[in-house]
Amino acid sequence: MGRRKINAPPTARGVATRARIVEAASTLVAEHGVAGTRIEDVMEASGTSKSQVYHYFADREALMSAVVQARSQGVLEFQSSSLDKVRTLEDLRAWRDKVVAINRRKGSVGGCPMGSLASELADRSESAREILLAGFDRWKSCLRKAFEVMQRDGQLTKSADPDALAVRFLIALQGGLLLSQTMRSSVPLEAALDMALEHVGPVSRDNGLRNSRLKVRTRTGRNPGH
Repeated sequence: MGRRKINAPPTARGVATRARIVEAASTLVAEHGVAGTRIEDVMEASGTSKSQVYHYFADREALMSAVVQARSQGVLEFQSSSLDKVRTLEDLRAWRDKVVAINRRKGSVGGCPMGSLASELADRSESAREILLAGFDRWKSCLRKAFEVMQRDGQLTKSADPDALAVRFLIALQGGLLLSQTMRSSVPLEAALDMALEHVGPVSRDNGLRNSRLKVRTRTGRNPGH
C-alpha cells in the first residue's frame, strides 16, 4: 500500500499543531523509547485527534522520523554553538567540562539522544538511520572545524589530522555516554573524553614549549639548547 502524500501545513495554526505533535512525541520517546510510544499516547499528550496526527504524518514511521529530526537538531544546535567557541586546548577542555556537567545534572540518565535513537532505530528504519547519519556527520564536522581552527592558530602541529581527531572525539563521547548511562555515573564519560584529550594535549604542550623557547631565544639572543 503506497504512502499518501502529505503537504506542508499551509497556515500558522497548522504549523503550530504539527510542532505540538512532534514535541509531545519527542518527550514521550525520551521517556519511553520509540517502541514504547503509541500514537494514542501522542494524541493525548498533544491534545490532538487521530485525524490531525495523520493529516500531518503519513504513518507512525513518518512521525518518528520527525522526532528523530527534532531531537537531533536540538543536540546539534548545542554542540555547534559550543564548539564554535573552541580556539585553544583550554577551550576544548571547557567544552568537555560542559558536556560532563550536563551528564551529571541528568544523573547520567538517558545517554545521548542521538545515540539512543541510533541504537533503537538504525537497523529498523532506513529513513531514521539516514537522518541520524547526517546528524553525526554534522557533529563530526563541528569537531573537525574546531581542530582546524586550533591548527590554523598554531595550537596543533601541521601533521595533526583534524578529521581523525573529530572521529576519535565523537567515538569517545558516544561510548562514554553509553557507559555512563549504564553505570549511572559520569566517570566513564570523563575518562573517555580525557583519553581523547590526551591525543591533543601533547601536541599543544609541544607547541607551548616551542613558543617558550622562541621567547627565551628572543630575550637572550641565543638558542637555549646550546
